[in-house]
Amino acid sequence: MLTLLIVALGCAAVFDDLHRKRVSNWINLAALSAGLVYHTLSGGLTGLAMAGAGAGLGLAVFFVFFWLGGMGGGDIKLMAAFGSLLGPSGILLTALFAAPIGALIATAGLLWNRHCRAIPYAPAIVLGAWLAWLGKG
Repeated sequence: MLTLLIVALGCAAVFDDLHRKRVSNWINLAALSAGLVYHTLSGGLTGLAMAGAGAGLGLAVFFVFFWLGGMGGGDIKLMAAFGSLLGPSGILLTALFAAPIGALIATAGLLWNRHCRAIPYAPAIVLGAWLAWLGKG
């Protein structure tokens, strides 16, 4: 069930980011809620604490880039949503994978269009999350 939530969140976020240039709040809120509920039902208060810690860490890990204007709010909320599903260690792995993937996507975007001002970062986050999830299993 958790795998299905992680895959569904990733597909919805990438689709939204590529088509609308943003990740909707409803996608992030639904996934955040699903992560909190899933881990509470499967692990009680310990599961809830783990999901909450993952969400908080997910929100914090790239916050400086959002604050400096280099990343959108939807991307930060997407990290929080994945954090609630993957937990603290999973979201840290996600960030470690997403950073170089995002750099490659940005480089390709600049090579393709030198006037590119912003790239969709959800694909990098999603790939990072999926790699982190595969690494945990």
